[in-house]
Amino acid sequence: MIRIYHNPRCSTSRKALETLQATGRSVEVVEYLHALPPRDELRELIRAAGLTVRAALRPKEAAYESLGLSDTTLTDEQLLDAIEQHPVLLNRPFVVTDKGTRLCRPFERIQEIL
Repeated sequence: MIRIYHNPRCSTSRKALETLQATGRSVEVVEYLHALPPRDELRELIRAAGLTVRAALRPKEAAYESLGLSDTTLTDEQLLDAIEQHPVLLNRPFVVTDKGTRLCRPFERIQEIL
């Protein structure tokens, strides 16, 4: 089973989904903007990708600046609170396969787990 945490408005996410579908394997698509995983699952997804919560954020989003998320004293829990309130802050696409979990940005990182 392959799972992608997908934003259909993101060209990198769309490209990743097309690549996954081309494998012929079953792909579970999680549109996280509408159905963000529970906090524990989100925390594990980020950890499994080898990232910190801060590294999983999208600093280009308006909410990042308006919420003051560049403040390095914020804890992981505070950053997760922000992601739960504004799922667009979660970078994408995260892809999970039997070979591992990656934030596929840049897109080529998807090859590491296919």
